[in-house]
Amino acid sequence: MKITWLGQAGLLFETNGRKIIIDPYLSDSVEKVNPKNYRRVGVDPKFLKIIPDVLILTHNHLDHTDPETLKHYLSNDGCITVLASENAWNEVRKFGGGHNYVSFNRGTVWTEDGIRFEAVRAEHSDNAAIGVIVFAEGKSYYITGDTLYNKDVIANIPNGIDIIFLPVNGVGNNMNMRDAAAFAEAVGAKIAVPLHFGMFDDLNPSGFRFKNHVIPEIYKEIKFTGE
Repeated sequence: MKITWLGQAGLLFETNGRKIIIDPYLSDSVEKVNPKNYRRVGVDPKFLKIIPDVLILTHNHLDHTDPETLKHYLSNDGCITVLASENAWNEVRKFGGGHNYVSFNRGTVWTEDGIRFEAVRAEHSDNAAIGVIVFAEGKSYYITGDTLYNKDVIANIPNGIDIIFLPVNGVGNNMNMRDAAAFAEAVGAKIAVPLHFGMFDDLNPSGFRFKNHVIPEIYKEIKFTGE
């Protein structure tokens, strides 16, 4: 499994010739709405040329479901499987075309090419927000999406997650670093990867204290010890 951080909450998974993109934000859309939230890192255009097999959108906020980014993937011919939570689904299916727009809400399971995707609850200001667990290559990868520490969310996550990806910026109804570390501990994660920093802020992720964690670098593969 090769996993690349695209910045903010965006991830690219590559497994057995398949490409999965989650919550890509590769534009300056947010700055147009709020000038304070300008990009601190430029867009790498090579990631806009990828044709993903699966595209996952956890909720309908502009830095997760961004029409300026999505047009690069969905305005072309092809049949991408788009797994999107309710509010994001209502937005993204406006692109039309031959893509398969799946309403991917809490409790929904989708299996494709031997990869299993399970939508789980998130506690966020989008009331339909989800996290997603990807089961592939014998491991579980839990992308929490934007969420707060919430006991009901934790209660529905299978214990023993191999790798968890979670927000640590502590604003906009997201966990801060301390709560994110506690969340990772509560779900029994083996490795934690902090996300949602450095795009609109100068947050230093070194303050994330979890026993076994990896700090990602934007546009680079995330390397895990022993893999």
